[in-house]
Amino acid sequence: MVLVIDPQIAGISGDMILSSLVHLGANKSKIINGVNASQNFLHGSKIKKIDFKKVNKHGIQATSLILQIDEHHHERKGIEIQSCIKKTADKIGLSESAKMFATNSITTLIKAESKIHGVPMDSVHFHEASSIDTVIDIVGTAIALDDLNCLNEEVITMPVSVGSGTVTFSHGTVSNPAGAILEIFDKSKILISGSNVKDELTTPTGASILVNLADRCSEFYPMMNIKSIGYGAGQKNFEGFSNVLKIIHGESAKNTRLDSVTILETNVDDISGEVLAHVIDKIMANGAKDVSVIQTITKKGRPSHMISVICDSDSVSQLLNLLVSETGTLGVRIRTSDRFLVPRQIITMRVKINNKIFTLRCKVANIDSHKQFKVEYDDIKSISEKLALSFKQTEELIKAEVKKQLK
Repeated sequence: MVLVIDPQIAGISGDMILSSLVHLGANKSKIINGVNASQNFLHGSKIKKIDFKKVNKHGIQATSLILQIDEHHHERKGIEIQSCIKKTADKIGLSESAKMFATNSITTLIKAESKIHGVPMDSVHFHEASSIDTVIDIVGTAIALDDLNCLNEEVITMPVSVGSGTVTFSHGTVSNPAGAILEIFDKSKILISGSNVKDELTTPTGASILVNLADRCSEFYPMMNIKSIGYGAGQKNFEGFSNVLKIIHGESAKNTRLDSVTILETNVDDISGEVLAHVIDKIMANGAKDVSVIQTITKKGRPSHMISVICDSDSVSQLLNLLVSETGTLGVRIRTSDRFLVPRQIITMRVKINNKIFTLRCKVANIDSHKQFKVEYDDIKSISEKLALSFKQTEELIKAEVKKQLK
């Protein structure tokens, strides 16, 4: 199963994700009873009313969190909110994975504030996040995810809309997205995008929940059979779009998964085969997933080569510099592409060939209940040299042994 979170238009907040999970089918009573327990661990805060109701947001029927609280605190230490979340999670008997999710979510928020203000984590003071509604958002979401059995499933997020303009809070007016949002998404590999909406669409609590829930970010929906859809309404209303977070729960396509890669391409018409071979080796040694060289004809009938590199976004800068320095190219094309992958694992096994024991690595994939495998080239080459056999002979002997072990 797979859970897809879609904050591309309306962004994400804590109450939006909680409400969307309730719309998806999470037990409303269990959530309300669970978060009510948090009042015992946060002095000076009382939940007067909490409920979920159906609302219409610009033509979309969604679920909205209805919350009335009585509290007079305008500032609290982050560790007070953290302690409340941990004690509540223990009190209501959340699963270990749900406890970890809830604890990591509040810790992410504290770390972001710690870095922005240059103070130790135990000295961080919350202002906007000091209310018990932060606890409700995080603990309620953890309860909902537990109830729906989603914490052990793959979770994919679409790129997150953050809005634009400025936002005013306890520290004054700053450009949107504010520093906390940027720190939370930093190094998360979750894509964010602005929009022409002059308002904050993504809150620090929503961002903290998302980075601790999503396994990866994708610009496209995965291949899936949709089982249920949840719409969680935000508190604001906007012209031109529904302020609603979508969550889709479904069954992922059998034997495939989707990830995103960056592709670098350049055409070169003035380098030798030896240089190309060197470029391939160097690119692979510096983090590329794959590299290919294709013969082409370019302008004025020049024979040339197109070098195509597949890599992670983290490797783009280094590989760009390598392409330019090693080939002398004056331009590199860059694009992002989603790709379908058959899940596989690399296992290490011992095989006996000609009465000698060797250790090798083997890539194994399950396709329609049938195991397909590929032995690492370097291992076949090494064993063939040690046995003084041809590569082809060695490969055939190894495959026969691997098949026996994979039955």
